Amino acid sequence: SIYIYISSRFHIDLGNDANDLALHFNPRFLDNADGSVLVFNSKTAGCWGEERREIPKPLHRGKEVKIVLKLAGDVFEVEIPDDHEFKFPNQESVDVISYIRIGGDFKLTSFKIC
Repeated sequence: SIYIYISSRFHIDLGNDANDLALHFNPRFLDNADGSVLVFNSKTAGCWGEERREIPKPLHRGKEVKIVLKLAGDVFEVEIPDDHEFKFPNQESVDVISYIRIGGDFKLTSFKIC
């Protein structure tokens, strides 16, 4: 679970290292282009891929939320409140996650790896 403070954004990165990210999940609450948006991306050899943006409103500042990230073969499945699920391609065909980074203005209340 994550408790989101008065934050403009936070991120969860999964991959091999900081320069090779299979998934960059980046909810933004005050995005200049779209307001509140979920951003998905990947990074290979330090270069960002094509950003994908989704604009549902299930994440709110000042609320505790459960976010589930699953590596399901050729896709990552991201589950957030209100039964929203997103799929992002596992473009590098990563089968083991050896790097996890979580950053931003939030309080991590629970973390589980299965």
